[in-house]
Amino acid sequence: MQNKVVKQLHLMGTVIDITVVGNKAEEVVEKTVRMLEYYEKMFSANDDTSELMKINFNAGKTDTMVSPELYNLISLGKYHSIQDDSFLNIAIGPLIKEWKIGFEGALVPSKEVIESLLRKTNPEKIILSPNTHSIYLEDKQMEIDLGALAKGFIADKVVEYYKQQDITSAILNLGGNVVVYGESHHPDGYFRVGIQHPTEPRSHCLVTIQAKNESIVTSGIYERTLTVGKTIYHHIINPKTGYPIETDVASLTIISKRSVDGEIWTTRLFGKNTKDIISTVNQLDAIECVVIDKTNKVFTSEMIKTKLM
Repeated sequence: MQNKVVKQLHLMGTVIDITVVGNKAEEVVEKTVRMLEYYEKMFSANDDTSELMKINFNAGKTDTMVSPELYNLISLGKYHSIQDDSFLNIAIGPLIKEWKIGFEGALVPSKEVIESLLRKTNPEKIILSPNTHSIYLEDKQMEIDLGALAKGFIADKVVEYYKQQDITSAILNLGGNVVVYGESHHPDGYFRVGIQHPTEPRSHCLVTIQAKNESIVTSGIYERTLTVGKTIYHHIINPKTGYPIETDVASLTIISKRSVDGEIWTTRLFGKNTKDIISTVNQLDAIECVVIDKTNKVFTSEMIKTKLM
């Protein structure tokens, strides 16, 4: 007998919602939670006992042998971090921890501190040894932060598991990262996924997308902020300057089959202007986007227009 199970929990610094419809839905949800907990323990930059932090603690000292999954994600992250014009940099950890935007103790670092930390964020200094699955950070104080990639990687692992189970549908919301799987209850089988209105309270959507077996990843400057005097600083740090990114974009949503691709391209592109983002996405295979600028105007890549509601 098919049933629907809904569960909410707090992991990875966000609220996570899981919905599964199908046979043994409760068992599938329980397994999903265990998978999320397992990967958080592997990828977290905020847990000193995580596998990722072993690499960071050994920075400038010795290489660290890691699990194939962590090695592969870091390898993928380094590749996209060293591409021309990429705003993704998995070596940005020291700057993220200094600003702490969205967490207790958030502050605006001095210019001298930012310049010093920028010298510790060169992704070329992440040394990969594929034969041993070992990783070495050349400089002390270097820190890898996989916050821009991990949720997408984890979501893809969960979907792989779902494909092996007897379920009709599932929705996994990892906070800014939504994956829909299977057939929805709508006659056309498509799910309706809303994109947050940048200047309205949470759950107020400006755009709705029809999606099936897809990932919808949104990054926005409104999610976490720090206000100092009359200045508002958002949490998306420019790895080139060390300061929050300056752009006309309020939010960028990437629609893709693989969730990790959504994470990659929201981060690689957030920092470009709207026109350049749309132009780049229109040249990518199986990647679509929705851009909302700071005046709340909506712009989209070419192929997604028929799926907007």
